[in-house]
Amino acid sequence: MQLRRKQFEESVGEAAKRTYSPGLPKETEYRVKDYDVEVEDGVKIQVRTLVPASGQNRYPLLVWIHGGGWTTGNVEMDDYQLRAICVELQISIVNIEYRLAPEHPHPIGLNDCYAALKWAAKSQDLLSADLKKGFIIGGMSAGGNYAAVLAHRARDDTFFEDKKITGQVLQIPALVHPDAVPEKYKDRLLSFGEQNKFAPILARDEVMWYYKMLQGTPTDPEISPLLSPSHSGLPPAVIQICGLDPLRDEGLLYDKLLKEEGVKTRMTVYPGLPHAFNYVFPNLAVGWEKDYREGLRWILDGAPQ
Repeated sequence: MQLRRKQFEESVGEAAKRTYSPGLPKETEYRVKDYDVEVEDGVKIQVRTLVPASGQNRYPLLVWIHGGGWTTGNVEMDDYQLRAICVELQISIVNIEYRLAPEHPHPIGLNDCYAALKWAAKSQDLLSADLKKGFIIGGMSAGGNYAAVLAHRARDDTFFEDKKITGQVLQIPALVHPDAVPEKYKDRLLSFGEQNKFAPILARDEVMWYYKMLQGTPTDPEISPLLSPSHSGLPPAVIQICGLDPLRDEGLLYDKLLKEEGVKTRMTVYPGLPHAFNYVFPNLAVGWEKDYREGLRWILDGAPQ
């Protein structure tokens, strides 16, 4: 696993730095500080905070969860991209480094992120944040899975009654375990290899491997948020989906289910592009980055129709 993580960090991590380093804002335009956040029984995880340095008193807040199939990745992965967003959108950011599977199986990583989300909500002064201006949770891939689950948790938790999450950003999210797809949806969620001859033959096996590492029960809504009994009352969602992605169809279906329960969504599909293409094909990622920022602005503007 250590070798796999090293290879992931060298490939995806370095690709992310190459892609996003040209847009890195000046160091004087934002402040960076890492904190240790206690999550359980004295265990602490790292969060990286980014705060604009424009002199305004308070900013909206984005809590970000990195991807990596629940088994790899860290706060460095999206660091450059988040620094740019911090300055461009004048938004404070908390970037979470949760504990990874399989050493820390479900729900440890998820609970780490929830503890960090609560810490962020309680740390408005520290973060120069005003949650009434916007309180967004987001993530990519496995991070998108965690963000979707935590949006449900927070909706039902009285802790957030006066600290409502105002939006969620779900980038290429994992939303349902392949073994837990309800019968009524199976015609929409055929294995991607059957739908597109250019898809990797082992795409489903690869997805299954990550879920195996995560552990947990496939039908648990905190593994498969698409199966949640109700999506009503969730905050508006920005959903970005890649056309050449084994997770494509569950993203499309999730968007439909949210809409049916009255949740506002802003969904974009990138035809013919693979999972996490924005890291390795920066010349193709212009639209992705534009939609990402416009989606955040849409949430901050109150998700107008």
